[in-house]
Amino acid sequence: MAHAHAHTQGHSDHATTDHYYVPHQSYWPIIASIGLFTLMFGGATMLNGGGSTWLLVGLSLIVFMIFGWFGTVIHESQKGLYSDQMDRSFRWGMGWFIFSEVMFFAAFFGALFYTRQYSVPWLGGETAHGVLTQSMLWPHYEAAWPTNGPAEIGGFFAPMHAWGLPAINTLILLSSGVTITWAHWGLVEGKRQQWLKGLAATVALGALFLSLQALEYHEAYQELNLTLGSGIYGSTFFMLTGFHGLHVTIGAIILAVILLRGLAGHFTPERHFAFEAAAWYWHFVDVVWLGLFIFVYWM
Repeated sequence: MAHAHAHTQGHSDHATTDHYYVPHQSYWPIIASIGLFTLMFGGATMLNGGGSTWLLVGLSLIVFMIFGWFGTVIHESQKGLYSDQMDRSFRWGMGWFIFSEVMFFAAFFGALFYTRQYSVPWLGGETAHGVLTQSMLWPHYEAAWPTNGPAEIGGFFAPMHAWGLPAINTLILLSSGVTITWAHWGLVEGKRQQWLKGLAATVALGALFLSLQALEYHEAYQELNLTLGSGIYGSTFFMLTGFHGLHVTIGAIILAVILLRGLAGHFTPERHFAFEAAAWYWHFVDVVWLGLFIFVYWM
C-alpha cells in the first residue's frame, strides 16, 4: 500500500539503481491488518454500549503503522533505491488515487442532485410521476429546498447562508492554492526560502480553514438548529462538508510533514515528487470546495 502510494523522492539528484526496487519482507501490512480489525471491533463494541478502549488501541496501532511504514519508504527514497520507472509508477498511483477520491465525492454530489431534482419534486407532486406519489404518500407536502422532509420530520432549522463563514473559507482555500503554487515555483527554481514560506503559509491557511469550519458547525448546531437529523438537507450538508473537512485535515497533515522534510533538506529542484503529490491532492481539495460552495451553500 505505502509503496504503491509512496509520496517520496529523496534529495539525491538521481536514483542509484535502474531497476524496479522490490522491498524485503515487511511486518507493516500485518500491523495494519491488526490495527484495522481492532479499530472496527472497538467501534462496534462502543456502539453497542461498551467502552472505547479497543477503539483507542486500534487507532493507536494505525497511527503507529502510518508513521513506521511511511518512515520506511522515506528512508528507501533517501538511499536512492527508487528508479525513474518507479517515479512514473508513483505518479500513476497518485493519479488513480485522486480519481478514486473524485468518484467518492461524485457519489455525494449525485445524492444531492437526485434529491433536489427528482425526489423532492416527486414528493411535492410537481411532475407527472409525482402526482401519484404525493397523493399516496404525503398529500400535503410542498416541494421546496432546503427541506426537512415530509411532515417536517427533521424539525425546524435555518439553512446555512453562503455569504458568511463559507465565503471567507472559500477565499482562504483559493489563497492556499496560490501559496502552494508559489511554493512549487520556488522549489523548481531553487529558491529555498520561497518554497518553505509558501508551504508554511499553505499549512497555516489549511488550519485556519478548519478552525472556521468548526466555528461554522457550532453556529449550525447552536443557532440554526441544523444537525445531521435535519432531514435530507442536514444529512447531505454535513456529509459533504464533513468529508471535505476530513480531506483538508489529511492534506494539511501531509503538507506539514513535507514542510518538516523540506527543512531537513530532503528535496531538490529535480527530485521532489512527495511535494508534487501533496500539491495535487491540495488542488483537488480546492476544486471540491468550489463545487460545495456553489451547490451546497449558494444554490
